[in-house]
Amino acid sequence: MVTTRRRATYADIEALPEHLVGEILAGELVVSPRPATPHAIASSAVSFDVMGPFQRGRGGPGGWWILPEPELHLGRDVVVPDLAGWRSERMPTVPSAPFLTLAPDWVCEIASPSTARHDRTSKPRIYARAEVGFMWIVDPLARTLEIFTRDRDHWSFIAAHATDEKVRAVPFDAVELDLAGWWLPEDPAPESPPP
Repeated sequence: MVTTRRRATYADIEALPEHLVGEILAGELVVSPRPATPHAIASSAVSFDVMGPFQRGRGGPGGWWILPEPELHLGRDVVVPDLAGWRSERMPTVPSAPFLTLAPDWVCEIASPSTARHDRTSKPRIYARAEVGFMWIVDPLARTLEIFTRDRDHWSFIAAHATDEKVRAVPFDAVELDLAGWWLPEDPAPESPPP
């Protein structure tokens, strides 16, 4: 007996409850919960550090649009990166629309236990095929930033940074970023009982 799986459609995403994020990756409906606190802290901090100098021009060159969790329709795939950025010369204004079809110049995925597999496998393939130029993977539990640049149809690893490093990360290397502010504060070590 041969069975075929039905290809997911946008109607499948629309039918999801609001507290879930739906994506269509290589024809499969992928559903994720809203992020936990470490993910939310990292996403907010990265957005703040990049948006000020690169979108608003505060302490940096400006020239970008940075959007949190935009819905992107890239061919048959529907993806929701944690952050995405477009150079303003490619997208002079942000359209007032429920989703975007213009591939971003940069994406940032904040890896969490529920999303890490897709953030590191199917989504990078989709981004490369759509000709996204740069990809960051931020892991708030490991406290790492991995930087990739697209080389034709695949990703080339540029660098990895961790914990409290100060870095210049392409394509936002005009400004130094302090990773220490990206992480949920660690719980202090419990005190040992007196002898």
